[in-house]
Amino acid sequence: MTRIAVVGAGANGSSIGADLIGAGEDVTLIEQWPAHVEKMRVDGLQIISPEGEIHVQPDVRHFCQVAELRDRFDVVLMLVKAYDAPWVSTLIQPYLADDGILVGVQNGMTAGVIAEAVGPQRTLGCVIECSATMTDPGVVHRHTPASRSWFAVGTLDERGPAHRIPELARILGLSGTVEVFDDILAAKWMKLVSNSTLLVTSAILGVPMLDALHTPGFRDVMIAAGNEAMTVGAAEGHSVLPIFGLDADEIRDPGRIVDIMTDKLFASFVVPGATTTVLQDWRKGRRSEVDDLNGHVVARGAAHSIRTPVNARVVELAHRIEAGEISPDLSHLATMREALDQ
Repeated sequence: MTRIAVVGAGANGSSIGADLIGAGEDVTLIEQWPAHVEKMRVDGLQIISPEGEIHVQPDVRHFCQVAELRDRFDVVLMLVKAYDAPWVSTLIQPYLADDGILVGVQNGMTAGVIAEAVGPQRTLGCVIECSATMTDPGVVHRHTPASRSWFAVGTLDERGPAHRIPELARILGLSGTVEVFDDILAAKWMKLVSNSTLLVTSAILGVPMLDALHTPGFRDVMIAAGNEAMTVGAAEGHSVLPIFGLDADEIRDPGRIVDIMTDKLFASFVVPGATTTVLQDWRKGRRSEVDDLNGHVVARGAAHSIRTPVNARVVELAHRIEAGEISPDLSHLATMREALDQ
């Protein structure tokens, strides 16, 4: 049987891990929150979703126990924050089988740093669209059950293990719909476009995603941030691809792609009351992935002499929140809108 590790058993990692365990796969969860690890060991892992509840008793290890592992893994699904990808890839590298694969099931353009750690021949790229929250250890509220979760997979280049894609698609298919992309980096950039519109922008307002969408003037900020990311992506050489179930006709008009993708996202994946991972992080006193999302757009835009004023304003406000200078609040919408005219 394939030995699978889920590294980063937070809300999404736990959700996927529970689906795999429930399907009879050989899964080890590796997590860094001590209370969550101990709760799962004692009482198991509970996933609550619109389609019912799942309760499993996982094999779970704390990050500090990785050095105690003896066997190596055939497939490692990494669901840590984008900024943790470099060191976590290096941490798990000795425990990845010689012909194993490491898959960054996470936001951001992290595939390159994963390949640097374990080699491109052991790296597959992935895009994830799944919404879940976890406040209490051992209990996850999954807003998008398997029937509404979505993944894209593919090789980074010709050196990648293309022969392992069917296996990865089968595994992730236990937790959502899976599509295979020939250009997974372009697909990941399309997800970055989507993330740039919503994750940090709505968190800055301190409200759930749907509440932010219905706030007058917010959609303009979302679309502008996404269009900036689209422009930078084109300069980076990334093709426009139909993620989230979009079809070819829906991406023909460059001027409407972000609008259509936003509508598709809210229609299929966003539920009332759900907040972004960024706001969840801030409420827990943690820093966010803003530098790997909107910040990455700003940095790559600067490399191509492309102005990205809306994303830059989003990054500025996020940094001020993380520095404790301001708190998430609806009043910041006016400050973000000021960048629309720059």
